Amino acid sequence: MPAVIFPGPEGRLEGRFQPASRPRAPVAMILHPHPQAGGTMNDRITMALYKTFQARGFATLRFNFRGVGRSQGSFDNGIGELSDAAAALDWVQSIHPEASTTWIAGYSFGALIGMQLLMRRPEIRGFISVAPPANMYDFSFLAPCPASGIIVQGAADTVVTPNAVQKLVDKLRTQKHITIHHDEIPRANHFFENELDDMMLSVDKYLDFRLSPDCPIR
Repeated sequence: MPAVIFPGPEGRLEGRFQPASRPRAPVAMILHPHPQAGGTMNDRITMALYKTFQARGFATLRFNFRGVGRSQGSFDNGIGELSDAAAALDWVQSIHPEASTTWIAGYSFGALIGMQLLMRRPEIRGFISVAPPANMYDFSFLAPCPASGIIVQGAADTVVTPNAVQKLVDKLRTQKHITIHHDEIPRANHFFENELDDMMLSVDKYLDFRLSPDCPIR
């Protein structure tokens, strides 16, 4: 996992990047949880998401938001972090300008930033949101949500409540032209402490479905 440093809006951003081995390979970017709650690109869920895209031949990036690790700047309540994510995607696309498609994945705060980035970047065709904090932030910016994806939630999550996530899913499912998958992992808390394998099984099944040549979702 090669270490990389690339320019961000507030200075250097630190990441780990796995280039693709074939031309026109798809691109994926993974976003970590809340910096002020100890979130970094080395979070175990962020790592697991990174590894599954890497194994599928994507050009895959995870990085530290501003003020985390060796990334310069300081926490900016999500506004600057969205700018960081946009700069990071620009950097990946500069290396793989002929990428066939682009995916975004995020966990908790990272899921919020990823879904905001969806609204800005029409080239993103799929998303994975793990425990998006629908009870802490207003997700009404998804109007309309421009891409299909999956939302994975722990049934025993006391940080991001399953009920709030269900309401978000129900709202998104009223929109035409996109398909929202939703998996609730039994017994799982916000950190998927004992259910990481179950959570990733859900993610991998969804990616198998979406990346199949026969998938009806484009």
